[in-house]
Amino acid sequence: MNFAGFISSRITFKSKRTFSKLIVRIAIIGIMLGLGVMILSLAVIRGFKQEIRQKVRGFAGDIQIVRTDNNTSFDRASFTDSAAVVKNIKSVSQVEALYPYATKPGIIKANNEIEGVVLKGVDKTYNWDYVKKMLVAGTVIQYSDTAAVQTQIMISQLTANRLRLKTGDDVMMYFVQEPLRKRKLKIVGIFSIGVDEVDKTFVIGDLTLIKRLNDWSHGEIGGYEVRIADFNKIISTANNIDDKLPIKLKSYTVLQNYPTIFGWLDMLDVNIIVMLVLMIAVAVINMISALLIMILERTSMIGIFKAMGAGNWMIQKIFLYNATYLIGVGLVLGNALGLGVGYFQQQTNFFKLDQASYYMAFVPIRFIWADVLWVNAGTLIVCLLVLIVPSMLVTRIQPVKAIRFK
Repeated sequence: MNFAGFISSRITFKSKRTFSKLIVRIAIIGIMLGLGVMILSLAVIRGFKQEIRQKVRGFAGDIQIVRTDNNTSFDRASFTDSAAVVKNIKSVSQVEALYPYATKPGIIKANNEIEGVVLKGVDKTYNWDYVKKMLVAGTVIQYSDTAAVQTQIMISQLTANRLRLKTGDDVMMYFVQEPLRKRKLKIVGIFSIGVDEVDKTFVIGDLTLIKRLNDWSHGEIGGYEVRIADFNKIISTANNIDDKLPIKLKSYTVLQNYPTIFGWLDMLDVNIIVMLVLMIAVAVINMISALLIMILERTSMIGIFKAMGAGNWMIQKIFLYNATYLIGVGLVLGNALGLGVGYFQQQTNFFKLDQASYYMAFVPIRFIWADVLWVNAGTLIVCLLVLIVPSMLVTRIQPVKAIRFK
C-alpha cells in the first residue's frame, strides 16, 4: 500500500474525532438518499412508459393502415382486403402480425342514458391475448356462432358504470347515417384498459356488423392494424411499410393517433434529467462540506507531513482516497435502498395511484440495469472530479502555522 492509501485508511477506520464522524455520516446519508431516489425515479419513469405504452399498443396496435383521404373521422372510407398488400406488409422485417378492422361511431342507449362511442369491429383472426388480460367480466367476442357474433359487443368498465350495465345485458346502439340504423346488441364482456382515451371511446364488436351497416362488399375493410417486434423502431418501420403500400393507402403510428399520451411520456424524460442533476448536486455539496471539514480538522497533520517533505498532491490524494471510500459506502447503501424499495413495490404494488389521472392503479417499477450502472458510475465520477477543487485547500496550508494550529 502506498503512503497516501495507508494514511487514508488510518484516518478512515481509526479516527476517534466525533465531529468529523458526524459530518461524514451526514454526507454518506446524503449520497445514499440521492442515489436511492435516482434509481427509484428512473425505475418509475421506465415503468410508466412501458406500462402505458403497452396499454395503448395492446388495444390499438402499433401502426394502422387506412385509405388515403381527407377523412380523419372514425368512419373512414373502405378499401379491398388484398392478399398482395398483406404479403408486402408482412415482408417488412419488424412486422409480426396484422389484422383487418373497421370503426364506426354510434350511440348506446340504456337505462334512460345515452353514451357516444366508437364501435371497433374485428374478425376471427384478431389476437385477443391483451384484451383477455384486461377483462373485468365475461368473455371476448365468440366467433363459433357466425349468426350470434354480429350481436355481441364488449364495453369498457367506464362505460358500463356510466350506463349501469353488466355482462348479459341487451343495449340499443344507434348509428347516425342515412337512413338511421339501430341494432340490439348483447354485452358479452367488460374490459378496463385503464386509459381514458380508450375506455371512454371504444366498444368492440364484429367486423361483419360494420360491413353490413355500411353496405360494404364481402372483401372490403376499414384498415389494417399492424403489430411490430420492436417499438423503438416504429417510425422507421412505418416508413418501410409506406414504401410497400399502394398510393391509395397510408400508415399512421400509434404515436400519431395518441399524441397527447406519448407527448406526456416524452415530457417525463425532461423531468428525470432535472431530477438527476439536482440529486447529484446535493450529493456533491454534501461531499464538499465533509471534505473541507476533514481537511480543517487535520490541519496539524497536513503541516507535519509537509514539514517531512510530502508534496501537495500526495496529501490531496489522502483526502481523495478517504472521500472515495465514503462515496463508495453511500453508493452501496443507496443501491440497497433504491433496489430494495423498488423490488418491494414490484412484489406488492403497495404504493397506489389515481388511475383516472395517471392511467395506472399503482406505481409501476421497471429496472434497467444499464440505468443503475450509469447512475452509480456518474455519481462516483462527478463527485470525485468536483472534490479535486476543494482538496486544493491543502496547497494553501503553511507547515509552520499548521503545526501550531489548535
